[in-house]
Amino acid sequence: MEVPLGVGLDVVVRAWSAGGVVTGRVALGMAYLSHLNAHLAEGGGRLPREVRAEQVDYLRAVQRADGGFAGRDGDSDLYYTGFGLRALALLGMLDRDVAEPAARFLQQRLAHQTEGMEVVDAVSLIQAAGLLQRVAGVDVWSGCNPGWNRQVARHFERLRRADGGYARSPEGAASSTYQTFLIAATVPLLGQSLVDPQRLVRFALSQRRADGGFVEIRPMTRSGTNPTAAAIGLLRMAGGLDGQVGRATAEFLCRMQTGQGGVKANTRIAEADLLSTFAAVWTLVDMHELHRIDRGAAQRFVHSLMLPGGGFRGAAWDLDCDVEYTFYGLATWALLVDRMDP
Repeated sequence: MEVPLGVGLDVVVRAWSAGGVVTGRVALGMAYLSHLNAHLAEGGGRLPREVRAEQVDYLRAVQRADGGFAGRDGDSDLYYTGFGLRALALLGMLDRDVAEPAARFLQQRLAHQTEGMEVVDAVSLIQAAGLLQRVAGVDVWSGCNPGWNRQVARHFERLRRADGGYARSPEGAASSTYQTFLIAATVPLLGQSLVDPQRLVRFALSQRRADGGFVEIRPMTRSGTNPTAAAIGLLRMAGGLDGQVGRATAEFLCRMQTGQGGVKANTRIAEADLLSTFAAVWTLVDMHELHRIDRGAAQRFVHSLMLPGGGFRGAAWDLDCDVEYTFYGLATWALLVDRMDP
């Protein structure tokens, strides 16, 4: 799980009190998310029937009576609710029986939010609401104030720094590659266009290192799989990915594949994990470079983390499963199964 990113979002809470549905022109970021979702849906439909049924049962069991999905502590959580809904959508099973209680949970969290909401939670809520509306036809935002989406986009923009990226918090001086990707992917869901995409491109490229990968914050020298995937996603959304950068990035990600078949987070870590594997596989798919890795080994790694009865662990050392890693497991499998040789 990503570290929560602190910033007040009480403007989102106030926005929920009356009127309006999110609309707006399609931006590059929306096209990027649609591209990802299309790949996941296509591959998800090709997963074995028994696996799909088992995972649906697991995911439905994790949904709580209040409509939210639980993390490992057992309580409903916005972050895990987003992953639970995304996993069910991937499996083609995000129906109204799940969607309507989930929408009530999201509305309740907005209506009773009294303190600043973490950016990760706010993004999870916005993305989950968009998913419910798009897939299940359930509108979370029916009570929103007109213009709420522009208010939230402006609130995000307060995290913008001189280098063109976004910091993790209002007090943060250094822009974060992941935070910048997260906001850039969410702003289009607010019906807003990315602000100054060329600054985003320059920021992303400034995070690149000689090994072909990217770092999370500028002072770092060692590239990581996940900031690399975030940077490539950001470049794709902002229209700034060229072939040379793409090829060097693909080579870096391929070097991160371990003997386990999965992908590790960076060169200092010996073991692969499911998040890094998903990030690398999707990035390679998006750049048409998946042929560079051992796809069969990657698929076997994913299978090794699936638990009897449903759910996926995060890595070989992990003892339990949750809906976040279940999404990553299903998503990685969906991307691989759609491209395995017959």
